Amino acid sequence: MSEITYVRGDATAPQGKGVKVIVHVCNDLGGWGKGFVLALSRRWPEPEAAYRRWHRERAHNDFGLGAVQFVQVSPFVRVANLVGQHGMRRGSKGVPVRYEAIDAGLAAVADRALELGASVHMPRIGCGLAGGTWSRIEPLIETRLTGQGLSVSVYDFD
Repeated sequence: MSEITYVRGDATAPQGKGVKVIVHVCNDLGGWGKGFVLALSRRWPEPEAAYRRWHRERAHNDFGLGAVQFVQVSPFVRVANLVGQHGMRRGSKGVPVRYEAIDAGLAAVADRALELGASVHMPRIGCGLAGGTWSRIEPLIETRLTGQGLSVSVYDFD
């Protein structure tokens, strides 16, 4: 079983050789404009455009909690838009993160990464604006990704 590698740096500039999948968490409302997505959009326009189209056409596709959209942004990099938060605000129903959706999405990421022979890269997904805790997310990554032998790097931005 692989272990998670923690890296200081920018998850939009994944380190290493070969095919890489960058995973991040999106909301189920079609909103894109705060947090890690801003760094993604500065580097590549395709993930945001694809996500907005996916949400707009949701009556005819799989958009929803737990779904993942893979967007190729270069020959060796794909961005995984993982719908893992319900709404965008903390309120009476708690934080937006949905751990079961992240778990389901990570299973899909594992399948695609194994198919591509890719490594997986991410910030601390679900722990920023989504309001989740790393102590709940990390075991999901260990089960779904490193437990399948995938190389996973988690980036902490300075």
